Amino acid sequence: MKKNNYGVLVAFSAAIALGTAAPSMAQNSRTQAGIASVYSTESGNKTASGQRLNPGALTAAHKSLPFGTKVRVTNKRNGKSVVVTINDRGPFVRGRIIDLTPASASAIGLGWSVTPVQIEVM
Repeated sequence: MKKNNYGVLVAFSAAIALGTAAPSMAQNSRTQAGIASVYSTESGNKTASGQRLNPGALTAAHKSLPFGTKVRVTNKRNGKSVVVTINDRGPFVRGRIIDLTPASASAIGLGWSVTPVQIEVM
């Protein structure tokens, strides 16, 4: 068990028991691998950072990276990558590491599905 930035204990025992690694950024690591998905196309909704959601912007949601962080997202299936800015929290589906706007997803050939990706903090 370890504490996150808010002093909350984070348990990884369930992931270990299942024989899978928990999809989280290692403290000293600048990369993370996992599943990316596409989120809402309803523009105008507010993101966790207070910005309005813009489906045409190159932005994304991540569970723990600070707002404004730029990350390169690379689709492991086709090698395409895009640099996005984190402006929201999520995804809240187990095993997913990043939610991309439709424009970001399109840039890496994601469409409306999920795909394995690697993200790298710029």
